[in-house]
This record gives sequence, C-alpha cells and structure tokens, in this order.
Amino acid sequence: MSDETPKPSALAAKVDKKRKRQAEDSKPNDAKPTGSTSEGPNKKRKGGKNFNDRKNKGKGKGKKDDKGKSDQKPAKKEPADTKVTETKGGIDEAIGKMDGRLLADHFVQKAKRHNKELSAVELSDLSVPDSAFQDTSSFEQTRSLEQLPAFLKAFSPNKGADLAKASEEKGTPHTLVISGAALRAADVVRALRSFQTKEAIVGKLFAKHIKLEEAKQFLERARTGIGAGTPARISDLIEAGSLKLGELERIVIDGSYVDQKQRGIFDMKETHLPLLQLLTRPELRERYGAADKKIKILVF
Repeated sequence: MSDETPKPSALAAKVDKKRKRQAEDSKPNDAKPTGSTSEGPNKKRKGGKNFNDRKNKGKGKGKKDDKGKSDQKPAKKEPADTKVTETKGGIDEAIGKMDGRLLADHFVQKAKRHNKELSAVELSDLSVPDSAFQDTSSFEQTRSLEQLPAFLKAFSPNKGADLAKASEEKGTPHTLVISGAALRAADVVRALRSFQTKEAIVGKLFAKHIKLEEAKQFLERARTGIGAGTPARISDLIEAGSLKLGELERIVIDGSYVDQKQRGIFDMKETHLPLLQLLTRPELRERYGAADKKIKILVF
C-alpha cells in the first residue's frame, strides 16, 4: 500500500485541468496582442506615416517652390529712356561714317541685291555718281532727329542762316529731306519746325492723310524752303509740275534711321528703288558736281 503512487484527488485534478485550460487560452491571447502590436499598429503607423510624410513633404515642397518662385521673380524695371532706346536701336551709325565713294558703292550694292532682274545697263542708269555726295563723316553727334537741325546748319553756307528762308516762287524748296516712310517723314517735319516762318513753310510731301491733289494745291499757294517726304510722293509732285527744282541746293537722305525691324531706307526694295529713281532723274543728275546750280546729296 505504501509503495503505490497516490492518486490525485478530484480537487487537484480539477485545478490541474483548469491550469492547463488557462495555459492553452493564454497562448492565443498572447499571440494575438503580440501580432496586433507588432504588425497591425506598425503597419498602420508605417503606412500612415509614409502617406502623411509624403503629403506634408509635398505641401512643404509646394510652399518652398512657391516661395522660391516668388523670390525668383525679376525686379520691376524702370521705364527706359525713349531717347536712349531710339539712339541705340534706331540709328545705324555706320552710314554716317561713309564718304562719297563708299556711299555710291553702297547704293549700287543695295540696288543689285533688291533688283536682281535688272541688267547691267539698267543698274548703271540707277547709279549715283561719287561727286553727288557731300562728305558728312565729320559730324560727330548722334544722328537722331534732335540733331537734324544742327546737321543741316553744319553743312550749309553761313552756318545755315538761309535755311529759314524760301524762294519767292511758290513750291520751290532749297532743301528736300527724304525718308523711307510717311510716319517718319511727319516726325522729320516736326523736328524742322525751328526753320519754319510765315514766309517759309516746311512742306509735308508724303501720302499719310494727305491726298496728292491736296499736296499739289499746297505747293501752288505756299512758299516752301524745306520739304520733307517720301521718294514716291516727291516724284509724283515733280511729275505734276507742282514741286519745282530750279533752286534746289541739297537733298538730305534720312539714311541712318532704322525702324523696329532694323530696316532703313536702303534695306527695303519698296523704298530704295523709288529713291534711286528719284535721285537719278535727268534734271537732278546733270546738276551733281556742276559749277552752276549745283545739288549735293547728304546722308543723315
């Protein structure tokens, strides 16, 4: 009896059974929280953190970029001086440095470029002789409109004392200023108002808002010392007999000026060809270099 292992009592067996059940129940419960703690929240935190980080990072980047863009905006420029802009962009300084020989060659080269269909004989008829040009390279001021009156005075007898005078005969100027466009010619007229008097009007010889008949009537009733216009309109007025050349002393070509597209009177066929046709008219050509009633061409 004493050597036999005692059987556990019913109470002890019940306790052991309960402990085993609790132990078994505790295992899944421990695993579940462990999984939810190590995987679920971490996963959520990882995903949430990455999304929020990306979102916040995007926000921050956008703000930074916006700030950067605002910082990179160029400072507001002060309005440029129109006179300086006109001087830099509207004047071809090379023209004023040419003497008579270079100017004559320049005219011919431009004629060849614009009129490739012309024969050698026709080009020769449109050529202006070297003797027609007066050398104005000594004029050191910028060839802007403000300097045009000073330019005329510098190359006229008695320092331009007679520029404000006009012939008794109507429509007989002593000076013609030729520009490539009507708007530019209108600006030239305004620039030459210092030479205008009641007895010597600066004539508007261009087509802008002025019909040919109106220009003819003006020349027939007004004494004109200086006329400013375009090649085609001046030629038309000469043909009509309204513009007389008997006392003409100088032809001033507005050659240094270039427009917004950097084109001057020599650079466009529609202005250069009429200019050559005007300058090579027989009544003008025969007076280039002549001893009596000499006409000079000045390129401004």
